[in-house]
Parts: sequence; structure tokens; C-alpha cells
Amino acid sequence: MELLSCVLLWKLVLLQSPAFILSSGPAGTAAASSSVVSESVVKWPAGTQAVLNCQSPRMVWTQDRLHDRQRVIHWDLSGVPGSQGRRLVDMYSAGEQRVYEPRDNGRLLLSPSAFQDGNFSLLIRAVEEGDEGVYTCNLHHHYCHLYESLAVRLEVTDDPLLARAYWDGEKEVMVVARGMPALMTCVNREHLWTDRHLEEAQQVVHWDRQLPGVPHDRADRLLDLYASGERRAYGPSFLRDRVAVKADAFARGDFSLRIDALEQADEGIYSCHLHHHYCGLHERRVYHLQVTEPTFEPPAPASPGNGSGHNSAPGPDPTLVSRSRGHSVINVIVPENHSHFFQQLGYVLATLLLFILLLITVVLATRHRGGCEASDKKAGKSKGKDVNMMEFAVATRDQAPYRTEDIQLDYKNNILKERAELAHSPLPAKNVDLDKEFRKEYCK
Repeated sequence: MELLSCVLLWKLVLLQSPAFILSSGPAGTAAASSSVVSESVVKWPAGTQAVLNCQSPRMVWTQDRLHDRQRVIHWDLSGVPGSQGRRLVDMYSAGEQRVYEPRDNGRLLLSPSAFQDGNFSLLIRAVEEGDEGVYTCNLHHHYCHLYESLAVRLEVTDDPLLARAYWDGEKEVMVVARGMPALMTCVNREHLWTDRHLEEAQQVVHWDRQLPGVPHDRADRLLDLYASGERRAYGPSFLRDRVAVKADAFARGDFSLRIDALEQADEGIYSCHLHHHYCGLHERRVYHLQVTEPTFEPPAPASPGNGSGHNSAPGPDPTLVSRSRGHSVINVIVPENHSHFFQQLGYVLATLLLFILLLITVVLATRHRGGCEASDKKAGKSKGKDVNMMEFAVATRDQAPYRTEDIQLDYKNNILKERAELAHSPLPAKNVDLDKEFRKEYCK
């Protein structure tokens, strides 16, 4: 009972002290704003493919392939004169505890619920002289790639009145009487050490783009990547189809952004944001992209014997007659394109067809004009008959007054006389030459 009461007293005293609590950093603060890991200026010529690197092994999507053996706690002892540091005890998150020295079996204990309540303290039942040294509490999270450690120094004394615990500015120092229990405090209650069901929470990666002069909080979102495989594309249409990230990004931890066919309008500030809410990872990498003028490299000179180099000396004309070893050799150039003859023949036939169409048009126009002139001549010959008819009409009109001269009427006034004269006088005849009108319509 006395041993149990001492152990409980040590727990109540030491666990209430915030100085002895191991912490990986405030997760809430990290989640609020990501820290800038790197910032650089990159230049790429227009028309080429730009690659903005963004890699992190902590973002690799591995899930729990070790069957809840991703988290491990182990205590080490060092600082003992005449001996090297050694492993004392370790335990995985599955609850498997292992003691390395046979003399420590039953004497060194870890709480079986350490990965549920976050208490990884080491209990030494009875302190001995050889237990003095620096004890290190090491926490490893293989999934999140986190490694935390906390050191506690143990001193053994023969006087129980000298037993105490204090802080030397770097670590906790415990002075324990020989044969008494000692509790090496190591507490970390962050969710990534205690909540196994959150290990498979999704990681999020997104790329942002901001124009010069635009603050970071108003940047335009380009891509959203989730560990589940979901992807979302944003940004302007002229850039959306030319940016991409590899499909196996979460399997390789490589989230580099590729921009195809760079344009001058692609300049700006690009930032890669890595968020792992379970592991407390919030990083940002910033790139100032500048697009330069495209570079044109001169063509490389052709190798000897190729015959296609621009700087090579001009070869002899193959059409000339050359003499080799007393024999006359005539080089004939055969066109590479066998349809050359048909192409030239097509040009000739098209020209001939155009000439025939032009000739037919001229002939038709000439015949039409000649027909109109012949019609006018016929109209001239029949002009005499029209004149006789007009004379006949005029003669008839002239005879009308003589017929009315012999009629003597007595009218009461001049108005009645004028009306009577108008009634007896014939209307002037109107002569219409129908043949001439028909000829005019035909010529039109």
C-alpha cells in the first residue's frame, strides 16, 4: 500500500506540471496559416514547358499498412559512466510492450493505455544505483514522419530527505532515494498520438496563382488535389487546360505543377500549399514565374557524308557529263513525285477549258448584237408605209371642216355654238406602229 500511494503521489505532482509535457507544437496555429518553406524566382522561355517543384515525403498516402504499428514509444538510457546508451523498453500503438534487459522485466512499466490517454511516462518500481543517467522518451510517428523526444535526468541518493524534482533549464532532474519508485514523466496528448481513426484523414494539396500586386489571401485557385483521388480545376480558361499534376502525386509525394506552352500572360506568383490536418503539416512553397523571349538555336552542322549541311561545300552538278576511268557517264535526275506530269496536264486542261468558255461567250454576244441591227434595218424599210398612213389620217382630218361648212345652224349664243362644233368635229387619230414596238422589246 505504501508503494502504491507513493506512485500515485508522484503522478499527481508531476503530471500537473506543464513543463514536463511533450508537445509537437500547436496544431490549431499551424492549421490557421501555412509556413513558407521556400520562395524562389524561376524563368522559362515562352513556348516551353515549365515545371514548378513541390515535393514532400510527409504527404505520401500510405494509410495504416503496418496494422496500427505506425506509432511507437521507446525509452533509452544514456550518460552512464563506462557504458554506451541502450534501449530499455518500447511499445507500439497496438499495445505490444517489449523490455530489452532481463533484469528490467517487471521493474520497468509503461501504461497499456498510453496511446489512448497520451501518457507515455516510465515507471521504475525500485531505483538502484545503476539506474542513474539521462532517460530519453522518444515518440515516432512513421505515417506522419514525426519524431519527438524528451529527456529526464535521474539521480539516486541514500537520504530520503534529499528526494526532490526540479528543472535545470534544459530538462527535468529527479533525485530519488534508493529502493523508492521513480516516475519518468512523458505526456503528449495531441490527437495524432491518441486518435487512430484519424490516421486516414484526407490530405489536401492546392495550387494558387496571384498577379503582381495582389495579396496572398486574394490569390486565384488553380487546382485542388485530395488523397481520395478527387481533383478540381479552377482558374482562367486559357490556363486551365495547360496545367497538370501527375496522377500518382500522393503515392510519390510529388505535387510539381507542369505548365505547357508558356505564354507571356502566364507570369505571376504560383504557390503550392500542402495540408495534412491529421499530421499537423501546413507548408507553402512560392515561385515567382517570369516568361522570357523564346530562344532559337542555330541548326547543328550535318555530319560528314550526310550531304544536307548548310555549311558544306556545294557538290558538283549531277546533270553535267563526267568522265570516270575513260567512260562517259550521264546523270539523269528523275523527279521524286510521280504525279508531276498529271499536275502539269491538269493546268493545261484548265486553261484550255477557260479559253473555250470565253470564246463561246464572245460568239453569243456578237450574234445577239447582229440580230438587233437587222431588225432596225427592216424597220427603216417599212417607214414609207407609216408616212402614207399618217398623210391619209391628216387628209381625213383636213376634210372635216369642209363637211361642216355647208351646215348652217342658228344658235342663240356662242356657248351652244362651241359645244356643237366640238361634238361634230372628229378626234385626232393616233397612229401606233406595232411592228416597231415589238422590235424594241425583242432587242432589249
